[in-house]
Amino acid sequence: MKPKALRQACSRAALIAALIASTVVLRPRPGYAHDGAAGSLEQAVNSASRRPKDRARDNYRHPTETLEFFGIKPDMTVVEIWPGGGWYTDILAPYLRDRGKLYEAIQSGENEAGYKKKLADDPARFGKITVTELAPPEKLDIAPAGSADMVLTFRNVHNWMSRGYADQVFKAMYTALKPGGILGVVEHRGDPAKPQDPKAASGYVREDKVIKLAEQAGFHLVARSEINANPRDSKDYAKGVWTLPPSLRLGDTDKAKYLAIGESDRMTLKFVKPGATAGQ
Repeated sequence: MKPKALRQACSRAALIAALIASTVVLRPRPGYAHDGAAGSLEQAVNSASRRPKDRARDNYRHPTETLEFFGIKPDMTVVEIWPGGGWYTDILAPYLRDRGKLYEAIQSGENEAGYKKKLADDPARFGKITVTELAPPEKLDIAPAGSADMVLTFRNVHNWMSRGYADQVFKAMYTALKPGGILGVVEHRGDPAKPQDPKAASGYVREDKVIKLAEQAGFHLVARSEINANPRDSKDYAKGVWTLPPSLRLGDTDKAKYLAIGESDRMTLKFVKPGATAGQ
């Protein structure tokens, strides 16, 4: 090979080697979200750091499809309302860690200490979360006003109705969002043929009731999804929605029957706060 051709070949080889090296550097860490590359949400959902019993619920809760339906992005400021034990926190925290911001508006009470310990025990995953508190009417500042691109709440509307302050919570979520911001709601769906119990004692809430609460706060409904629907759910159980898994309040009584039904039939609703698109 002539000297000039040899130099060109060596240059091409060096370029290829550099590209390969850069690909290795940019590869996302297994189980964690990267910078918005395709599949990063799936990586957060499929992370080995999630407990097996939590991952077993994915078949009923469809976290990837649900969050994609709401339109979540890794650079968003997101508020989750009443995370309970942190089922969704395990997904949201790594997904938003590098480029976004996550507020967790917790409920004071029996889950509070356990949830805070969960965060403190794993600062690598949860160290960037900002914890606030939602306890109407005194504590409604779930995030700075107009700061959030998205607010999410999963199976909580019935709790707010039982305490008589659902309207205040929807207003608090509206206040936290930017104009154009998204509110994503998943809730146990009640029978539309039956009157709505104002206290939602069974845990089920009619879809039109949730929409009315949101619209009264100023939101507009922009989309619905059947991602979390379950037609096997008859919604007429002795212990309400908690008869079904994962609660199984009847213990071993008809346990196989309720396991076969699965988790509750759920509405999945996407609302928007009127105004310019969030993030612009």
